[in-house]
Amino acid sequence: MKPHRPFHFLFITTVVVIIDQITKMIVRAKMPLYHSISVIGDFFRLTHVENPGAAFSIGFGSDVFNRVFFSTVTVLLMLVILYMFKHSKSLWEKISYSLVLGGAIGNLLDRLIFGKVTDFFDFRFFTINIFNFYMDRWPVFNIADSSVCIAIILLLYYTIFIEYKRR
Repeated sequence: MKPHRPFHFLFITTVVVIIDQITKMIVRAKMPLYHSISVIGDFFRLTHVENPGAAFSIGFGSDVFNRVFFSTVTVLLMLVILYMFKHSKSLWEKISYSLVLGGAIGNLLDRLIFGKVTDFFDFRFFTINIFNFYMDRWPVFNIADSSVCIAIILLLYYTIFIEYKRR
């Protein structure tokens, strides 16, 4: 089996960061904050929002604290991912870790430069109303977030259907 070359994975990470930053730059330049453009009716819209918190806008109230806290956590998690990448022998894992790093770097750049993350993909999948928790639309997200989600799906697939069968 041919060894995996780190350059290929660095390329994946770099492509994710570049696409993420270009799309965010276009959204910030062309769309006013909170402006929404219908792409597929009410199902899919481009909506310009800024998120000072983490996933699903989870935060601690203070934009400065959120910026410092989530930037620090991101850097620490990136170090963990790099460690896992270095010790991984699976192509699936290395691709997944490259996607996670690209997403983490993309959102970290936003946090460091702008103090918040630019999001714009806005979907309405279904309405949830459980225990007085109501959600009509999925939280708005971006390319970096998508990259991390794709990586998690790849890792789950690899773990459940490939690695598990090997054992």
